[in-house]
Amino acid sequence: MSETGVRTTGPGRRRPARERLLAAAARRFYADGVTATGIDTITAEAGVAKMSLYNNFSSKAELVRAYLDARHEEWLAMYRARLERAEGPRDGVLAVFDAYADHAAFAYERGFRGCGLLNAAAELPAGDEGRTVVRRHKEEVERLIAGHLEELLPERPDNARTMAEHLAFLLEGAMARAGLEGDDSRLRHARTMAAALLDRL
Repeated sequence: MSETGVRTTGPGRRRPARERLLAAAARRFYADGVTATGIDTITAEAGVAKMSLYNNFSSKAELVRAYLDARHEEWLAMYRARLERAEGPRDGVLAVFDAYADHAAFAYERGFRGCGLLNAAAELPAGDEGRTVVRRHKEEVERLIAGHLEELLPERPDNARTMAEHLAFLLEGAMARAGLEGDDSRLRHARTMAAALLDRL
């Protein structure tokens, strides 16, 4: 899996146009922003004709949503990989933090700029379907944290939900600062803080 959320094919095999378009869009949207990235830039980088883009995506807005969906799925795959090594619900919570750090560690073309989903959402108007995709992702992340905490605190469901919100805020704040500072040190610090909070439950 690449930084774009698109699987690459084996050596010597050219990827389908849709995959190349999505990979190119993901690189440009993350590096340059959604608004600043035009269709011509995406098609040139993907090495396809403009008509090929419209044969695969009805509009730039649909391409943006496909990018956001792919980024969400990419993060979920990293979280699941981390979860396979978890030894209990405490580790499950920390797997969420680790998956964010894994995303930050990609070799991005112009460096780490924070959460690609939130960056895109900040450019989209209120009511845009892309913002709904981002909101669902963030809600799912909090639900995953809550699920692990409910397992850790089976007799205290209210405390589990409150702590899940607390940890989700910690994670999002760390991601925002990490994006501004261009490295993952804030995420690693947030993970340490989360582990300390979990140890006091």
